[in-house]
Amino acid sequence: MRALWNGMVLAESDDTVVVEGNHYFPAASVRAELFEASEHRSVCAWKGTASYQTVVVDGQRNENAAWYYPSPSDAAAEIKGRYAFWKGVTVEA
Repeated sequence: MRALWNGMVLAESDDTVVVEGNHYFPAASVRAELFEASEHRSVCAWKGTASYQTVVVDGQRNENAAWYYPSPSDAAAEIKGRYAFWKGVTVEA
């Protein structure tokens, strides 16, 4: 699987975990140089608190387009530290 935005590969792995239709990529597969920390957080009733990152490609910013669960609930332990995407990021095989 690959996650792409504006023609740039953000993450690539054959080890994604699918939860609620979203592919969660291992942290090691994410191109960290294309991400900036965000203060944005959200809470899922069963997964816990998600943290977000902003994607930056060629000077263009996609605010909070990536999220991850640094300390998910026990029910969502399989996605701990993995990244998922939205806001126009395409995930394809």
